[in-house]
Amino acid sequence: MGGSAISAGVIAEVVVAARALLRVESGEDVVLARLASTALLLGEAFLGAAVIVRPFEDVVTSAAGWRRLLVAPVTVISGLTGLPGEGAPFVLAVGAYAVDIDADGVGWVRVLAAGSAGRVAVAYSAGLALSFEAVPAPIAQGVAMLVAHLFDHRESDVAPPAAVAALWRPYRRMRLGLEVHS
Repeated sequence: MGGSAISAGVIAEVVVAARALLRVESGEDVVLARLASTALLLGEAFLGAAVIVRPFEDVVTSAAGWRRLLVAPVTVISGLTGLPGEGAPFVLAVGAYAVDIDADGVGWVRVLAAGSAGRVAVAYSAGLALSFEAVPAPIAQGVAMLVAHLFDHRESDVAPPAAVAALWRPYRRMRLGLEVHS
């Protein structure tokens, strides 16, 4: 799985929210931006979902059957590129594969005609919201609280507030067992 970095604009929105909690009006921009990025990525790891919509790429085998994409909720599957053992990558024709996004936002791909490709790169976008402002309020509040906590406790190893996990827990994606798509 490869995803693009969270945009500077989104990071700036998180910094503004964290500044409000910290009651810090200026300064420490670099530190707050780094902590904002960290808090968003920690939130995504806890939630099992991308918070901000951005591009991702997964590489899957071209064997028969449906393959689950790693990041959810998927908003769009853009296309597939064949990756042969030897030779240049090539774009798979639309008729050479099938895609599906299920009701839970999980993306699925199935290669129907791989040609010389042993593996396939899948380009897609995933995330809950296009901007930090559009993120569900409890998730956004948890991110801002985590940034404030990390900022206040830079020199210590104090655990984050339990409220952060409490805010995020209702949005956490759980996977139990093996998923099969038909």
